[in-house]
Amino acid sequence: MNEFQIILSETIQRLLSDHVSRDLIVASEQGKWAHDLWTALEENGLTKVLVSEAGGGAGAQWSDAALLIKAAGEHGAPVPFGETIVAAWLLDQAGLPVPDGAMTLLEGGNLSLTTQGDGFVLDGQMAGVPWASSSKHGIAMAQGPDGDMRLCCISLSDVQLIPGMNVAREARDRLILEKTHVIASAPCGPSVLGTTLRHWGALIRALQMGGALQRLLEQSVAYANERTQFGKPIGKFQAIQQQLSVLATQAAATGVATNYAAQAVEKGRLSHEIAVAKVRADEAANIATSIAHQVHGAIGFTYEHTLHFATRRLWSWRAEYGAGCDWAAELGAQVMQNEPEALWPLVTQK
Repeated sequence: MNEFQIILSETIQRLLSDHVSRDLIVASEQGKWAHDLWTALEENGLTKVLVSEAGGGAGAQWSDAALLIKAAGEHGAPVPFGETIVAAWLLDQAGLPVPDGAMTLLEGGNLSLTTQGDGFVLDGQMAGVPWASSSKHGIAMAQGPDGDMRLCCISLSDVQLIPGMNVAREARDRLILEKTHVIASAPCGPSVLGTTLRHWGALIRALQMGGALQRLLEQSVAYANERTQFGKPIGKFQAIQQQLSVLATQAAATGVATNYAAQAVEKGRLSHEIAVAKVRADEAANIATSIAHQVHGAIGFTYEHTLHFATRRLWSWRAEYGAGCDWAAELGAQVMQNEPEALWPLVTQK
């Protein structure tokens, strides 16, 4: 890491350690908004880290933002931090103003963008929208009347919302848009042409899963060194050590894949690397959560223990913005569209 990334990492880790506690996550799962946490993130300028300096942000790179989103996943921060970072960046890339407050991505469903007077309106429905009930604005990509893909920002106060949640009890709401006024719109910036919000959401979730896997590893190693059986810590038994080494390998592999995907965005390579990261994170989650619960035994299944805060999120996130199997199919389609000699450069490109 460079000096800026070290400062950024120390800042986000300190902020999340101060604000994200077991009580905060429990309260969030019961429907309470983490106001103090969100205020701290905004006041430190972290939600606009990818926004250009001219747009009021830090002008950082995707490899910098990846540190923040991973940390949020590691701590289980119950706010749309990753979604807001991406939404703010997309708006800035399109030359649109970035509003304050939490934002989310309106991905999925069939949105229809039509003109009304001097502006645009959106119609359509979508399910499982992250944190819509806590967000002020939503960002959508929709094809305009002229055939161009446009980035649209709407106020979620103008939308009919049906509350919902995922397995981790994070808000995943159903939205119904009926002639919803678009408060800001512009053609998608050149750096995001050819992508969808599904791509950016998959990158967010893969990064969060990388952080959560690291937390699983730390918790499992600590517990194995504390829990004694037959007069010694269970971490001294070879079978446990072998399982923990597999968990460590899965966490490390996911970390590498997600870091590479974030760096690839800076180089203009998107779909392939993001797909690889989501597939790898999905596969790691299946293996790592099983190992973590085996190491912890019965106590890991109790609500009083904090292990499930990471495992339930991993189980939920692996299915969001495309499951690993969906992205694997897309990777296969990419390979089949190219000549055989193109496979090796695709796999080994830096």
